[in-house]
Amino acid sequence: MLTDLLKQIRENPDLFRETIKNRRAKVEVDKILALDKEWRSVMSEVEFLRAEQNRLSKNRNFSQDELEKAKSMKERIRELEKQQEPFQAELEAMLYLVPNVPLADVPVGLDETGNKVLREVGKKPKFSFEPKDYLTLTEDKWIDVKRAAKAIGTRFGYLKGNAVLIEYALVQFTLRKLSEYGFIPVVPPALVSKKSMQGMGAIDSPKDWEERYYFPEDDLFLIGTAEQAIGPMHQDEVFEEAELPLRYIAFSPCFRREAGSYGKDTKGILRVHYFEKLEMFIFAKPEDSAKEQALILQMEEELMQDLKIPYRVLRICTGDMYNPSASSYDLEAWLPSQDQYKETHSNSNCTDFQSRRLNIKYKSKDGQKFVHTLNGTAFAIGRILVAIIENYQQKDGSIEIPKVLKPYLK
Repeated sequence: MLTDLLKQIRENPDLFRETIKNRRAKVEVDKILALDKEWRSVMSEVEFLRAEQNRLSKNRNFSQDELEKAKSMKERIRELEKQQEPFQAELEAMLYLVPNVPLADVPVGLDETGNKVLREVGKKPKFSFEPKDYLTLTEDKWIDVKRAAKAIGTRFGYLKGNAVLIEYALVQFTLRKLSEYGFIPVVPPALVSKKSMQGMGAIDSPKDWEERYYFPEDDLFLIGTAEQAIGPMHQDEVFEEAELPLRYIAFSPCFRREAGSYGKDTKGILRVHYFEKLEMFIFAKPEDSAKEQALILQMEEELMQDLKIPYRVLRICTGDMYNPSASSYDLEAWLPSQDQYKETHSNSNCTDFQSRRLNIKYKSKDGQKFVHTLNGTAFAIGRILVAIIENYQQKDGSIEIPKVLKPYLK
């Protein structure tokens, strides 16, 4: 049970009422508190009866009345424990639906229309010709969705030729750049346990489950992003204060059902069931997490600037953040063929939402405390390939390679 969260709700129910309202969560604080009261009432009686049992057990000379009383108490405890189970199960299910409390500077909004554009960076390319979309420019040569549909189904694609070379140039370039900022490269397993996925806040609701690929016979999930495997690496561990911040840059496959996204960028490789991604993940002290999120955003912007791809930065509002996040930003790349920006990056400060579930702490002068966890996209390969192809297209249909990647293509 999420006992720490339950304690926080008891102590400050109005804060969680406001959080749930602003984040459009489908859970009621008053119902949680009512279930908690009933559960604690049963718990209180169980604890009293166990104490009585212990007192009687110390008396070696049982009278017949005391023996009968002990048997009666044992039966009553069994009854109460059966009553307790459904209370506990329902209460726990509701607690898992409670989102993280947003930081004070997060804009309040109902959905993506409440997100704030902070800045636009870079010059949009001006073409002397009508720009084409990435699939028209590269279909079959670099990106083969027709054969993928034949071999596997919709929302898959084969990357071929130069697309593959560019992908691994991006990987090498990113790992080298981020290592200068103390990020440790890691390739995580693509499968994680239910405990780990729940600890990361990735299967809290039926909607979350719809997005996952789950193997019940193994009780394992395919990861939808590397963070789902990196966070649980250190579950049940206690860091030394000097070890923080601990920064990782992970390269992994990502698997997503993309449930409910019918008709939204489903042609090509913008929204697919499988792709590869470079993801930043940081464990930090609470007082440093805002600074670490600023570093992640800085890295995301620098990577886009290095590629010379125009982008804009958005501050995500309360109604558009995913449950574990207390603060989120998105980067959107300019796509000339669509004459609009499309999301390529996101980053989130999840404060102690995940570390409390995974029991990840550090030793401070005031005792052990929960760390803060943060994540952010370095590059989602498919989406950044789309941005490169469209922004670097030439009149003859060829694609120029970003200067920063050329040393890795020799």
